[in-house]
Amino acid sequence: MRKFVNSIIHFRWFIALIIPILTIVLAFELRNIEFEGSYRVWFSEESESLKKYDRFRAVFGNDDAIIITFSDENGIMNPKALGVIDRLTNKLWETKNIARVDSLTNYQYVHSNPEEPDDIIVEDFFEDISSLTALEFKQKEEIALKEDLLVNRIISSDGKTTMIVGRLTPKVGDIFGAVKEVGRTVQGYVDEESKNNGYEFHLAGGPILNLTFSTLGKSDITTFTPIILLIAMILLWIIFRRSSGMLLSIAVVMFTFIIVLAIQVLLGYKINNFTANMPVFIIAIGIADAMHLYWIYLIGRKKGLDNHEAIHYSVEKNFLPIFLTSVTTAVGFASLSISAIVPIETLGVATANAALLAFALTVLFVPAVLAIINPKVKEKEIKSSEEKPNKIALLYAEFIIKHDTKIILATVIIFGIIGFGLTKLQIDSNTVRYFNEDVPFRKTVTFIEDKLTGPMSYEIVLDSKIKDGIKSSEFMHMVEKFSNEFKSKYPDVRHTSSLVDVVKKFNEVMTGEKNIPDNQNLIAQYLLLYSLSLPQGMEINDKMDVDERFLRLTASMNIVDTSLDLEMIKWAEEWWKTTPYSVSINGQTVMFAHMQHDVTDTLVESIILAISVVSIMMLLIFKSFRMVPLFIIPNILPIVLVVGVMGWLGITVDIGVAISGAIILGVAVDDTIHFLVKYKEARKKGYNFKDSLVYIMHYAGSAIIFTTIILSTSFMIFSFSQFNPNVNFGIVTAIALIIAVAVDLIMLPAILSRYDGKEKSFLS
Repeated sequence: MRKFVNSIIHFRWFIALIIPILTIVLAFELRNIEFEGSYRVWFSEESESLKKYDRFRAVFGNDDAIIITFSDENGIMNPKALGVIDRLTNKLWETKNIARVDSLTNYQYVHSNPEEPDDIIVEDFFEDISSLTALEFKQKEEIALKEDLLVNRIISSDGKTTMIVGRLTPKVGDIFGAVKEVGRTVQGYVDEESKNNGYEFHLAGGPILNLTFSTLGKSDITTFTPIILLIAMILLWIIFRRSSGMLLSIAVVMFTFIIVLAIQVLLGYKINNFTANMPVFIIAIGIADAMHLYWIYLIGRKKGLDNHEAIHYSVEKNFLPIFLTSVTTAVGFASLSISAIVPIETLGVATANAALLAFALTVLFVPAVLAIINPKVKEKEIKSSEEKPNKIALLYAEFIIKHDTKIILATVIIFGIIGFGLTKLQIDSNTVRYFNEDVPFRKTVTFIEDKLTGPMSYEIVLDSKIKDGIKSSEFMHMVEKFSNEFKSKYPDVRHTSSLVDVVKKFNEVMTGEKNIPDNQNLIAQYLLLYSLSLPQGMEINDKMDVDERFLRLTASMNIVDTSLDLEMIKWAEEWWKTTPYSVSINGQTVMFAHMQHDVTDTLVESIILAISVVSIMMLLIFKSFRMVPLFIIPNILPIVLVVGVMGWLGITVDIGVAISGAIILGVAVDDTIHFLVKYKEARKKGYNFKDSLVYIMHYAGSAIIFTTIILSTSFMIFSFSQFNPNVNFGIVTAIALIIAVAVDLIMLPAILSRYDGKEKSFLS
């Protein structure tokens, strides 16, 4: 180790210059950084959910759309509102990457010919809005509110709210940035109409979701990174009262996250809402290493060592613990790489590499710069350090020894009561709830649910088993029966639509009865007549396949927990198993609902993997089986306590909480390592238990507390994000790290006092 430190001191100028230069060169790559907000970023190309969804789109086209909604308290059926609808409808038709537009004005109204009652006419609901009288608007409203294909879909049942739907082309998702461009273009349309007509428009759909993901991701990275850097600088100044300690720690983390982000860009990765948090994670991780190194360096200088000897003293005392903490932190993050949720996997791998890079930069750059700048330590500081015993450390040691049994018993009781809350945990991966209630997209979705219909949807593909089978009367009756029972069983199913509604409408016009005819040939004639009467772009090939074997039924749903989503999906699948037909349920809502399993797997499997790897590492390093529980208990306890409280309070677990478990373990174990390494050192020196605790507090205790303050403050900043998984992650992680330091400094020494408090230690 001495040769290693001598080499750093010898090449100090080279190291101190090459690292910043390399960082600056790589920083130029950050100009190519791109944000990815597509739903596809959450799934790997091997994902069964994604493959299933792609097969659905290959047959029925894209289910993704841009949605415009607005209300008129006097009713939509007036020249002003209908003029807005008509203009926006025409603009959407002309917009690149929009394949179809459905609105009140171009609704294909099916009715009989007044002059020839046996003839059926299919035409736009409105031809010339400006020529209509007040009475005719009233008549149109009465007609619209009786149309099953309109009510609670295009127009609300009270006639005051409407929706315009621009269906995207199937290939738009393959063009980077195309979906977001649609969103920006349509936003321009509604801004102009709002300025001219005063309506408050609400935008939803895939393009707006993508824009929202990207906007919030950019906001988090550009807002939180500088804020956390500033907070870290202030805290470091308060701790060290030296600019050298503050600037060296900040330099390490800045070099680390710039290098890691630049490498991500070079490898072709795009930033998403989770990887946007990388700089903050790296700041929190890197500062801890630099702080411990500088802290012991100062202790060495205050003991009277010269600059070079203090550098040797600090690196020799810190190399093993900060190496171990860096590796265990990397293991914690790397355990997320097993997740099937791609942003979590990417974040885990990148941040694990950052933890190791931060270690390398710390042990190279900090000693090299210290060798150059040679910070001055005043003589009175040296005398002060030598003369004053650490009274707080003595009181701390006496407290632990006196109350060790009580501390252990209290911990066990708290652990048991709060831990029982784990049985009450609920998982939720609903994408709408990813966003704060103040986010425009969330407001729009809530507006649609309150005023019009269910803003989420299931795309239910029904297999009639034979070619032309969807025209079978028996099949259509079964579809109708399913729709009615589905809505009756689950009130959150607001509306269903399919070609069954078209057949019933034709039959109503022809016979006056709104039902499904028993004649298959008649059904075929209705569908053919309807198809031939539709204008270009409004065809029904998105409702059935070319062989007319598969029928698409769209169910509009309220926003619900994914647990209920999964329950409803399972109920629908089980319902069709009792029939001669089969079902496949698709759509983005369904994909994200099934992600719940991935969220659960990420939470459980990543923690198990991290615990297993860290335990094996500690066993190999300390060569003692008795050490393993000392690592597992203090570091699993904070996770259990925080998540248990969530269970008791009924707070759902989302993807933010799912990643927190392994990260908490990876970061919190750092304190345990510093504690036990210093404890083992003290015992090897022949110190008794009380003096060993005093030794720990002198050489590691303060640094452990200060790093926890910086870490928890950094993570707590996420509570101000508008992306709820970040909020939940930040709060859960910050609280757990505070609990972790309390456990490490109170419960862990209490256990050691009971089982290793004798003169001879099993660790020595």
